[in-house]
Amino acid sequence: MWDTLRNAWKVPELRKKILYTFMMLLVYRLVSVVPVPGINASVVQEVAGAYDMLGLVNMMTGNAFSQMTVMAMGITPYINASIIIQLLTVAIPALERLQKEGGEEGKEKLNKITRYSTVVLAAIQAIGIIAALNSGTTAGGERVLREGYDGFFGLLSIGIIMAAGTSFAMWIGERVTQKGIGNGISLLIFAGIISNLFSGILTAFTDVLGITQYGGTVSSFLILIVTALVIITVVTFVDLGERRIPVQYAKRVVGRKMYGGQSTHIPMKIVSVGVLPLIFAYSFMAFPGTIIAMFGPNSGAYTWWNTYMHQSAPLNLAVTALLILAFTYFYASISFNPQDIAKNIQQQGGNIPGIRSGQNTVAFLSRIAKRLTLFAAFFLAALATLPTLLSVWQNVQIPFAASSMLIAVSVSLETVRQVEAQLVMRNYKGFL
Repeated sequence: MWDTLRNAWKVPELRKKILYTFMMLLVYRLVSVVPVPGINASVVQEVAGAYDMLGLVNMMTGNAFSQMTVMAMGITPYINASIIIQLLTVAIPALERLQKEGGEEGKEKLNKITRYSTVVLAAIQAIGIIAALNSGTTAGGERVLREGYDGFFGLLSIGIIMAAGTSFAMWIGERVTQKGIGNGISLLIFAGIISNLFSGILTAFTDVLGITQYGGTVSSFLILIVTALVIITVVTFVDLGERRIPVQYAKRVVGRKMYGGQSTHIPMKIVSVGVLPLIFAYSFMAFPGTIIAMFGPNSGAYTWWNTYMHQSAPLNLAVTALLILAFTYFYASISFNPQDIAKNIQQQGGNIPGIRSGQNTVAFLSRIAKRLTLFAAFFLAALATLPTLLSVWQNVQIPFAASSMLIAVSVSLETVRQVEAQLVMRNYKGFL
């Protein structure tokens, strides 16, 4: 990886793209420290403990949510809007036609729908979260909203400011994708995750030195470092793994030229679903707790939820693992269509050795996809529960989640692949 980056730095065009990407990420992190007017940021951290879902938002925004800055919502509304539009393309025929038959114009229309949905969703989500947080009070009777901002127009202004921050983050991500290196949206999430990971390890290190008041031990710090390295290694190994399906294309003569007669393969990633099943499962589990918390800490439902469904509870871990299994199969079923792949292979005069074209190829690809999905589902479920089990077993505070490590590793590998692809394209330019 370091050799790739060093070689890329020697190419003037790639060096400009790398600098542009770095500067845009720096702007994003600088804007992430601008506070939103009318909010007591110190009260938010105390009141938000009852809402598990906010931990996911805070992880993706690099602590911008806990500090209630302009980027408090970050890019999460864009991710939610993209997932919603992607699911709607399966359910709504008009959107499905726009995606498959619209070409570049259809993709641009879907992107516009996603952008508008992001702004609306960011405003609604910001207003709803702030209103829910404001319903709780601290031990001193303080509220999240300052005086003068606790009315409708105060909430509306805060929602508009946070939606503007999300729009700016979305604009930065799109500019990075067009003019920089890598996927801009993924790199924004990557920047927030790395910021959280660095601050968590730094806090653990200062605990060991006795600088802070928590009084951590050397063993807990070593467990934290070893856990991070093991998870990164395992996730990298699995993310790079793929099942290659061989495909043989028959020879055909067109005029005086002969085409085909070559062998290739279809790469099927072991974990093709990525981190979306984890995000779906976490959001699904956090939603009931967020609703129950609105009824106040004195309600019976709130007491039961905090007793049996808190983050480290066995029932919570079991239900989360089952949801991850279900969402993995669901997303794999809508993202991989063996019939389309088999049809394309047949139209191009190819076939899988030992497998007949048509329904036999479809059945073969479906069987392989189901096996890979089964492994991916159990891998993601184990990855999601491991940090929590380790924190309970060794009484060590793990400052990262499985989803954050999976996102960070995937984005890093994908960015390096894009840099390598551009290097290869430039090295072989004279032979084209």
